[in-house]
Amino acid sequence: MSAMSDYLEDAFLDHFLGTSSTSAPAAVYIGLHTADPTDAGTGAEVSGNGYARQAITFASAASGSISNNAAVEFPAATTSSWGSVSHWAIYDASTGGNQLFHGSFDTAKTIAVGDILKVAASSLTLTAA
Repeated sequence: MSAMSDYLEDAFLDHFLGTSSTSAPAAVYIGLHTADPTDAGTGAEVSGNGYARQAITFASAASGSISNNAAVEFPAATTSSWGSVSHWAIYDASTGGNQLFHGSFDTAKTIAVGDILKVAASSLTLTAA
């Protein structure tokens, strides 16, 4: 299940109701979290030990949903574990930026030193409710 962030909800409403304009980001990135990032973007994103957000691309939306169209592979954890990765978020920047969407993985996975987390193509689906 996925949800829009507070930031994106406001930008969407402002844009489509004519109070201000926005444009799509040049690229979007998936980040990993050890806790729910929430609509407010306050969850604990993984940091250090080789971690970096990764670019993610999507096919065109159909019937109110959209899925990633290519696999995304994170680098191996280096000197220590990333912890139990349970959630993801989509951002408009590789660092900092704004959280756009968030959700949870079906199963949390502890990423130990040397482990690589891979998100298979078509396995991350965002749905408009």
